[in-house]
Amino acid sequence: MRIVQVKRRTTYEKRYSVKMGELTTKVTYIKKYLFGMPVKTLHKYRETYYGEVKDTKDCMLFI
Repeated sequence: MRIVQVKRRTTYEKRYSVKMGELTTKVTYIKKYLFGMPVKTLHKYRETYYGEVKDTKDCMLFI
């Protein structure tokens, strides 16, 4: 078993953008694991409908 791992996981989330309003998009989280337990989120990004990759800081989480 590895001590330190880096895993990528994609989920669907509802986000809110000022320009587009509410949208459902795929958000990918890259996390660092230590002995199988998540330690830190290294990066999270989303893919637009046109295939562009954007950071999730430009849109808010919609609950």
